[in-house]
Amino acid sequence: MMGIVLMALGVAAAAAGYARFRGPWARYQALKAQDANIARYESWRGGLRDASPTGASVAMDMLRRQAREAGVIVAAGVALFVVGLILWQ
Repeated sequence: MMGIVLMALGVAAAAAGYARFRGPWARYQALKAQDANIARYESWRGGLRDASPTGASVAMDMLRRQAREAGVIVAAGVALFVVGLILWQ
């Protein structure tokens, strides 16, 4: 019985973590692509990019942190599922 409960909790935690992961990761990828496009444009113009942090770089750091936290929740859910599967056997 305890194994089934742990498996259900693991699936729920993994699903919740994945739902939290999708949004920040998609926005991070869009900002990263936009930043790469700006870098290509600046190099084409022959100008040097300022190395100071921009609003986009700060946002990318924040989104990366949110995605990493959600990934930990997914990993914990998978671990709970595996422990529940072992206890169920």
